[in-house]
Amino acid sequence: MAIEYIDSITLKKMFVSGAKKLESKKAYVDKLNVFPVPDGDTGTNMSLTILSAAKEVSSCDFNNIKEVAKAISSGSLRGARGNSGVILSQLLRGFAKVIGENERIDTLVLAQSFQKGVETAYRAVMKPKEGTILTVAREMAERVSMLSVDSNDVEFVFREGIKHAEEVLQKTPEMLDVLKQAGVVDAGGQGLIYIFRGALKSLEEGKELDFDIASDTLTKENDVHLDGSLATENIKFGYCTEFIINVNNPASTEEDSYTFRDYLETLGDSIVVAGYDDIIKVHVHTNDPGLAIQKALELGELVNLKIDNMRQQHSARVISKEEHEAVNITTPIPEERKEIGFVAVSIGEGLNEIFRSLGVDYIIKGGQTMNPSTEDVLNAIKEVNADNVFILPNNKNIILAAKQASELCEDKNVIVINSKSIPQGISAMISFEFEKDIEENIENMEESMLDVSTGQLTFAVRDTSIDEKEIREGDILGIGNDKILSVQKDLDIAAKELVKQLINDESELVIIYYGQEVDKDIADEFGKYIEENYEDCDVEVHYGGQPLYYYILSVE
Repeated sequence: MAIEYIDSITLKKMFVSGAKKLESKKAYVDKLNVFPVPDGDTGTNMSLTILSAAKEVSSCDFNNIKEVAKAISSGSLRGARGNSGVILSQLLRGFAKVIGENERIDTLVLAQSFQKGVETAYRAVMKPKEGTILTVAREMAERVSMLSVDSNDVEFVFREGIKHAEEVLQKTPEMLDVLKQAGVVDAGGQGLIYIFRGALKSLEEGKELDFDIASDTLTKENDVHLDGSLATENIKFGYCTEFIINVNNPASTEEDSYTFRDYLETLGDSIVVAGYDDIIKVHVHTNDPGLAIQKALELGELVNLKIDNMRQQHSARVISKEEHEAVNITTPIPEERKEIGFVAVSIGEGLNEIFRSLGVDYIIKGGQTMNPSTEDVLNAIKEVNADNVFILPNNKNIILAAKQASELCEDKNVIVINSKSIPQGISAMISFEFEKDIEENIENMEESMLDVSTGQLTFAVRDTSIDEKEIREGDILGIGNDKILSVQKDLDIAAKELVKQLINDESELVIIYYGQEVDKDIADEFGKYIEENYEDCDVEVHYGGQPLYYYILSVE
């Protein structure tokens, strides 16, 4: 018998079951990460993201599909971790937007919701690649759309859509060479399939399901441009203008936010336009705030309006380095609100202390081994009592979550610096000067990171082949700027080989941050080796205390 529609109660069961299915398979999805390093976390990030949404779904009104949709969107946005988690949250956000406008889900609504999810997710990624979770989601949406024209059986359309998505997943190694070399399918795409499979099984059996944690191996089963990202043009605009629009037509909030953002680009820079439910949050630097306000009034009522003259503001108060050094993770929020504050993602006692000494107000524990969620970043922003908060993700897999948090923050101007490593984050903080305005500092921070090459030494967690390098579990890996440059059995040999490939004729400084598994004397010996063999380079050795990574190297 055909199932012609999904109601709110069935949707809740399907969604929670899909989340549980992925949770049971997250270890396997983690193993599909191309780099065989001990922080492969696609499955974990996706699972934590959807479980955050499932928690909200479980506590909402199941007789109201709009409330279920709102819980899916809100929970996944705030719980998103890592690039894969943020992309999943955007897929779910688009999906929820469509279903929330309907009393029940038939095949046509299902098709529209999948299409909207794909559209929303693609907008969140600056340079989408074929052979990823986006490809799997898009192909699934296209097949469901095609089948929905001739069939009113939701179960049939959903099942056939999943079958096609699984076929596409198996082809991802032919789309991305890096997957082919490693002998795996795309991890994000596989995670998405597990969610779909769990949801389908729940639909078939008519109940919420639990799944046993599987002991899969790789032989058994064969991740921007966010709409609220900040522009950094060279042209200076004098008025920092912020407000929230309570929109007249919530149904068009997302579309209106894109149109309004395009308009603001003709007036200024440092633009943040984030549409969510029935509000649009706006931030812009412009020489004519009146034009921005006039246009915004066409969309709805304005609240929390604030206009600051930045040319006067930046010289009104200079925060000294000594004031920031006194701030640590547990320091209470100061009563006096300041102009500038900083949040950094870091892990390791030594690295945390370095960031604090450079002026960071709040440190989010995380990084290579643990990606903080969008909500973690939002909570950190709240802890910094400043009008403008700089975020240093210090990991390429955290940047999207940080930018998503910046879109959701309503009472502060949040600037995400695209630091992809600890050395880049440290360099960015060193280059910050309080006597300069925000735009000039953004430019200087981003330029400083271009001069930094990052090296890391860790160990392989599985056998694989990457860039024609045969890797065995337990090998020491030397990673330079996201490529495996050295594979050795011995840490000392791997470290020296990595340094040789990172240092060039223009290199002047090498900084070694040694991890919690490395003895200080051994790290000092490594530093002496660099001094003796690369005489044009100054060398510094600092305790980082980071787990799993023996050394983090900064070459400038």
